[in-house]
Amino acid sequence: MTDGRPSMETRFVHAGSDPRQQHGYVNPPVYRASTVLYEDVAAMDASQADPLKREMPVYGRFGTPTGRAFEAALTELEGGYAAVVTCSGLAAITTAILSFVRAGDHILVSDSVYLPTRKFCDSLAGLGVQTEYYDPCLGKAIEELIRPYTRMVYLESPGSTTFEVQDVPAITDVCRSQGVVTVIDNTWATPAFSRPLELGADVVVHSATKYLTGHADSILGAIVCTEEHFAAVRSAAMRLGQCASADDVYLGLRGLRTLGVRLRHHQRQAQELAYWLRAQDGVADVLYPALPGDPGHELWRRDFSGAAGLFGLELEPRFGKPAVRAMLGRLRLFGLGHSYGGYESLIVPVDPIGHRLPGTWAGRGQLLRVHSGFEDLDDLKEDLAAGLRALSDHRA
Repeated sequence: MTDGRPSMETRFVHAGSDPRQQHGYVNPPVYRASTVLYEDVAAMDASQADPLKREMPVYGRFGTPTGRAFEAALTELEGGYAAVVTCSGLAAITTAILSFVRAGDHILVSDSVYLPTRKFCDSLAGLGVQTEYYDPCLGKAIEELIRPYTRMVYLESPGSTTFEVQDVPAITDVCRSQGVVTVIDNTWATPAFSRPLELGADVVVHSATKYLTGHADSILGAIVCTEEHFAAVRSAAMRLGQCASADDVYLGLRGLRTLGVRLRHHQRQAQELAYWLRAQDGVADVLYPALPGDPGHELWRRDFSGAAGLFGLELEPRFGKPAVRAMLGRLRLFGLGHSYGGYESLIVPVDPIGHRLPGTWAGRGQLLRVHSGFEDLDDLKEDLAAGLRALSDHRA
């Protein structure tokens, strides 16, 4: 330990855990609860006097000891003030945004965000909120897009499917100087490899479904805040009825214990596959910030301590959708499925043209999102090689 502060590896194991409060058991019990009984009317009145419903048990929707343990652990790992757990990653995103925006506001959203985030932000027009998408590589120049009524900048770094790395400190510095709230999605890197609050962000959101839980067996979201912004997020979550099941929260807490170990292995797998794929016929590019030569590599080296197991695979433009279908149909180990972060390898086609600013992907090839799991690397390479051979048989 340095100056009495445990390392991240130690905190992954112990954050949010206090066996002394759990009759000596290492893991906290799962509290499946709705009703809470009070000792007397005075205790009930005291619970109602707490506007954020955090000081004592009130009702299951406002949190249980299991949820509190997960929130405390993730808060410690992200270096925040407090956290709010939600029923899904998208719920974390929508709750964080609705915590701050009002009719008449303007928000700036990275053009590379998760597609459901984009769809939600588009829907805000019906509430009188204007969404403008910005080039994720803009950096400090985002200042030119901020208007007097800009309320929020929403970041995701690396970007979903195309993996652009944003200059988070530059953007958050501009926003803080102008009173604009910054929210960032840290699902890809997790606190194992990035701590956006230390880079100046105000609020961090997670699809804990992915790497935090890590076993493809739960749906869970979380929001970690600075002290200044926690009350707004917690209040919005309460108004929206946000909560998560005790079982999913327990699985999230269990996943945190092995997060560091799992993310390092995901990184080793992904880097090996990414280097190998770069050299294969039919591959135009591999989008992975950890690779030298990637456009975001230098920012990744500065702001991240590692890279997750998810990357983009761009095929040569001569291959059309029929060829891609043939390739995916040949794969046996890479499952064709959404989500990521579990132990299994996955692959899915994505469409940057249909869901990005005009011209973003013009002239480029078909794009696949690849998640490298824990299967043997030689087996994964053999599976992808077979898929690439099937691809070559269907040239446009």
